[in-house]
Amino acid sequence: MSVSYLFLEIAVVLSGLGLLLVDLWTPAEHKRGLGYMAAGAAALILAFSFSKIVDPGVSVAAFGGSFTQDALALFFKRFFLLAAVLILLMEVEFSDRITAGITEYYALTLFALAGMMVAASVNDFALLFVSLELMAVTFYVLTSFQRTRLGSLEAGVKYLILGAVSSAILVYGIALIYGSAGTMNFTKIADKAELLKESKIAVFGFLLVLVGLGFKVAVVPMQIWAPDVYQGAPTPTSAFLAVGSKAAGFALLLRVLHGAAPELLLSWERLLMILSGLTILYGSLCAIPQRNLKRLLGYSSIANAGYLFLGISAGTVAGVSAILYYLAGYLFAVVAAFFVICIVSKANDSEDISEFAGLSKHSPFLASVLALSMVSLAGVPPMAGFFGKFLLLKSAAEQAVSYPGYYVLLGVAIIGVVISLYYYFEVVRAIYWSPGSQDRRVIILSKPAKLALWTCAAGMVLVGVFPNLVARATDAAAAALKF
Repeated sequence: MSVSYLFLEIAVVLSGLGLLLVDLWTPAEHKRGLGYMAAGAAALILAFSFSKIVDPGVSVAAFGGSFTQDALALFFKRFFLLAAVLILLMEVEFSDRITAGITEYYALTLFALAGMMVAASVNDFALLFVSLELMAVTFYVLTSFQRTRLGSLEAGVKYLILGAVSSAILVYGIALIYGSAGTMNFTKIADKAELLKESKIAVFGFLLVLVGLGFKVAVVPMQIWAPDVYQGAPTPTSAFLAVGSKAAGFALLLRVLHGAAPELLLSWERLLMILSGLTILYGSLCAIPQRNLKRLLGYSSIANAGYLFLGISAGTVAGVSAILYYLAGYLFAVVAAFFVICIVSKANDSEDISEFAGLSKHSPFLASVLALSMVSLAGVPPMAGFFGKFLLLKSAAEQAVSYPGYYVLLGVAIIGVVISLYYYFEVVRAIYWSPGSQDRRVIILSKPAKLALWTCAAGMVLVGVFPNLVARATDAAAAALKF
């Protein structure tokens, strides 16, 4: 039955609903611990995703071809589940800053996770919109969940307004494509690619879809929301936006460009290259003067979207595989950074870089994890970020043989990497070489927090030192697309 292919998504939704039911009989003082239950449920679903019941080893289509289960979908679903486990553990550490409704906060995270997982299997514009809106609506609430903080409410309003505009643009684009092709199914649209390529209405529709999806991944010129929302939202929400929402956006971009518009992907090569270069430069240059670490990571997220667009513009199996590999390393580095921010900012509710000055003296473990995160994001060997950037640059360099414009893009990307060394290592300098407050207490970590941070640290190192651990899975996932 087709419903069986939705087992993972259904399990996540039921976990969220079950959490809300358990909350009814849980005393207020114990509700914080329900986050461990949510993380445990996500971990069990992640483990089950490796069973033969979920992974038949072949690509299958369901619900009239609108839903596809293949290696690429499973890669992203496992990615989202792992991210959710780590984020939920972070939310438990953050829970004392949520004045009311902490269980709802956990449940909404699971519902957002369900939307991301559906997005990984999209093969139809109608399902694409449903998955995006499931993510968007939950993130609107999660962003403004700290109702007593003006910054959180402001971030929620900005994200709501700009998200609604991007959704409207996306829907208008889908309408134009449907009017030209007579179908919303990606496979059927691809069969009419030659005719649609000559239709200005269809091309404009795909351009609007690109704009709508560009908002999710924060690529120029749809990036303006990211720094403000990252700074104002609760720290776990910012982390989930940076990792989960961004990865879901790229999953949808890959599905649309390779599944529905393979011909346009070739003709838009220069446009995608320009978007990549501008995004790298904008994110890198704007990150330089930032003192708020969450805002800095917001601009860093924009720059990283630019690097990922190197693989999109290349349009090859190697390019897609590089995107997936980079996202795997990016997951551990970003979650680690936000986890440390969540813990360190607990005392003063401040994410200024000065709050991390002298952290190595008060908490060597947290200092090491944050330093590893910055080093990985900067792309320094042997961390995961280095090999991820290397693969993306390599995929673009291979295309430079046929189109020399890639050499310019590679130059811009390298400049971006050099610039990033400054602002990432500014954080490392503060951790180890800036004098910190003498009256700061030693930070005591819970065992789940230590487990999450050790997982992130190990992931950053292992993915970089042993790239084949991930590369085989990314190659298989990339091969599921049409080229």
